[in-house]
Amino acid sequence: MGRQVLAVDDSPTVRKFVSVSLSMQGFDVVTACDGMDALEKLPQRKFDLVITDLNMPNMDGFELIKALRENAEYAELPIIILSSLADQDSREEGAKLGVHSYVVKPFSLEKIQYEVSKYLSWTEEG
Repeated sequence: MGRQVLAVDDSPTVRKFVSVSLSMQGFDVVTACDGMDALEKLPQRKFDLVITDLNMPNMDGFELIKALRENAEYAELPIIILSSLADQDSREEGAKLGVHSYVVKPFSLEKIQYEVSKYLSWTEEG
């Protein structure tokens, strides 16, 4: 079984693109449509990394990241922000919350694969 990635975005197109991009490299990808959906799916598997958008309904990305960081089980989980927000304030907030990377949309297949591979390798055993 490959490394487990949770991709959280309210756009079905982005979820599909991330899922296909990472599946091509051997990662097992589960998708969620917002932070609430992500929190429901997290206990179902041992995820190795989370990719999250910021602007989402119900629970946005920053709220999701805060919830993860406040939970001892997920406090060290690598998180990549994938957002159309390119402003310095959003980047600084992400850094303050301990995210590992900040990728601005639009992004390439190679960019998302590279960012994930910095923290996970499909050959690693978890």
